Amino acid sequence: MCSGIVQGDPLLPVWAGEISGAALGVAARAFDEAGNEVVGELGELVITAPMPSMPIGFWGDADGSRLRAAYFDRFPGVWRHGDWIVFSPEGHCHVAGRSDATLNRGGVRLGTAEFYRVVEELPGVQDSLVVHLEQAGGNGDLVLFVQTEPGRQLDTQLRAMIVDALRHQLSPRHVPDTITEVAAVPRNRTGKKLELPVKRILQGRPVDEVASRDALADPHSLDAFVDLAAARTTP
Repeated sequence: MCSGIVQGDPLLPVWAGEISGAALGVAARAFDEAGNEVVGELGELVITAPMPSMPIGFWGDADGSRLRAAYFDRFPGVWRHGDWIVFSPEGHCHVAGRSDATLNRGGVRLGTAEFYRVVEELPGVQDSLVVHLEQAGGNGDLVLFVQTEPGRQLDTQLRAMIVDALRHQLSPRHVPDTITEVAAVPRNRTGKKLELPVKRILQGRPVDEVASRDALADPHSLDAFVDLAAARTTP
């Protein structure tokens, strides 16, 4: 998308910590889980009508299925951007993080940024990525992947340090079920961690269906997760 959805406006008042509002020509709203507009509370950032510079397809997506799956699967006919946002009654707003990266463990929402803020401040940790693998009738598996600093390994001491930090700085719910060391945390060329593709790979989806290697900063960074997915399904 070659545009902005919400942005500053020199004609409106400045509110500390807030964005002025929706850009011109953008029908930006916040929706609850039922698809109702909400004001003054956290909701999904959506665009309810066509806007200038909105994509009409992806490269190589002849039937439009990938575009629909990416942006229109949740609310038919409404673009879901994948962010949490709060609009005030006056129209200003603030973005609260990625909704597609939010973990839902036992009905409690956990933001991935919370994990990274704690884990990546620890000595010996260079990068990290966390996913939640849901299971019917249970809490599922909360899996933390850690890329250690050069010369350091994910040993018992570092594992204990990570668990202790998450438990005391966040909550016991933030303690992962497993902590796994990886050579590299996969990111795209703009530096975004590929949490959703990793999750889908671990759930059994083919890697070529969930991510384009051409868009990866390291084309081989997903290979380790493909191997882990195969190990999870092997009796």
